[in-house]
Formats: sequence, structure tokens, C-alpha cells
Amino acid sequence: DVKKLLAHKTGLKPEQQRLFFREKEMENKENLHVEGVKDKSKLLLLEDAASKESNLEEGRKHQEMLKAFEAVAVVRSEVDKLCERVSALEVAVNGGTQVSDKEFVVSTELLMRQLLKLDGIKAEGEAKLQRKAEVMENDFSVPHFCRINFEAALGLFATIFVK
Repeated sequence: DVKKLLAHKTGLKPEQQRLFFREKEMENKENLHVEGVKDKSKLLLLEDAASKESNLEEGRKHQEMLKAFEAVAVVRSEVDKLCERVSALEVAVNGGTQVSDKEFVVSTELLMRQLLKLDGIKAEGEAKLQRKAEVMENDFSVPHFCRINFEAALGLFATIFVK
């Protein structure tokens, strides 16, 4: 079949091809020799318009998915930095160091902003799953952080009333 041979050279699947001979589109079932095609005859091959549109749409979706992956990665990087900050606060609180409430308020606010950024990322397919996983992970970070803040407040309370 000519379309199968052309598929290897053009990258177009046979169903994406429109083959013409003497200004007439050849049907898939027609034998070329019956239609008068001989050696050195010229055939015209065009890409099917619907197929071309479909390929453009797939390319657009792929670009959108890459953009979403990149946006999630940026948020992930910011959250990682915040997690390091939270870990340092946790070490300080567990070591008995008093930590300003402002540190907890600012860190909580920054974590919530990252959650809002994640929520604003438009994604489909795999990118949507990645975004959802990041949201779930960050949803667990905030309560953990609030627990650290509560423990710090208890430590401050104990320090004030024990003296």
C-alpha cells in the first residue's frame, strides 16, 4: 500500500494522508494501477486538515502540561525552602529556645500563599495529578507547622508561669 510506504518517509499515518492522481483523490481501496498510475507517474500527497488540526491541538495540550509541570516545580522549590525554615524553627522550639510568634505567622502565611499558587495552576492529565499531590503534601505541612507553633506557645506559657 502506497500510504504505508509514505508513512515511513513523511511521518504521517495512512489515515492522515490524502493521495491525489490527476486531480482526483484516491480512495484507500482503489488499486493505483487500475486508475492509470504507472512508473514515474506523479502523485500528490496532502495531510488531512482534521489530522493537522488534531496534531496542533495535541501540541498545544503538551505545551500547557509542560507549563503546569514547571509552575508546580517552582512552588515545590519554594515549599522546600519553607520546610527548611520550619525545621529550623522546630529544632529551636524543641531545644527550648523561645521563638517569636511573628516567625510562625509569617511562615504560615508563606505556606498558605504557596497553596493558593498551587490552586491557581491550570493543569490536565499528569500535571493535574502532580499538582494534587503537592496540595495534599502542603495541606499536611500546615497542621504540622501549627503543632510546632502550639508547642512553642506552651513552652512560652510554661516559662512565664513557672518563674
